[in-house]
Amino acid sequence: MDLYFSPLACSMATRVALYEAGAEANYLEVDPPTKKVLNDGSDFRAVNPIGLVPTLRTDEGVVLTENAAILQYVADRFPQSGLGATQGIDRTRLHQWLCFIGTELHKGLFVPVLDRKASQEVKAYVLERNLSRLDYLDNYLEGREFLLDHFSVADAYLVTVINWTMATPPIELSKWPNLKAYYERLRQRPSIAKAVAEEFELYKAEQVRKKAAA
Repeated sequence: MDLYFSPLACSMATRVALYEAGAEANYLEVDPPTKKVLNDGSDFRAVNPIGLVPTLRTDEGVVLTENAAILQYVADRFPQSGLGATQGIDRTRLHQWLCFIGTELHKGLFVPVLDRKASQEVKAYVLERNLSRLDYLDNYLEGREFLLDHFSVADAYLVTVINWTMATPPIELSKWPNLKAYYERLRQRPSIAKAVAEEFELYKAEQVRKKAAA
């Protein structure tokens, strides 16, 4: 399978999941400004017209988009990994967390704060409205190791998103001690440590390219 990604973007959650599952994949880096696939110079929009990562092409040639859908596919494709949940309420809980992370945190909180074109007034408004999501998460994680009763693709997604606090100074993780402890603990997990280290190096190379093109 092929995973189209950009360094340290939300696509890193799928990399974590694939590493956790011990799955083989081709990792195809997409340059965000140009939408070019760096491996071969092709136009990423020919694969995903919206131009967003992650995008996954399965071994059967099916193209999947949207983080929650891709993560659930990986969990179902590799059930021995334990990344998913069985049918019933456990699977619904997994879907609930994927939706919460994707809408309330990823799009609702971090995307506006990370947007360089957004005004300070807009960012202040977003923080005022949405930091309560982190309060909720911090309370939930008290005494818990994972979001479910085991490590799942929801944890892969959450760690990926919380990793962005390194680039969002107004969101100081120490204000949420349970979330901070969760993040620091999971950063030591081999699949996550490997993904973060690899993508950080690719991110640094991306920044060099941007300076050279400026």
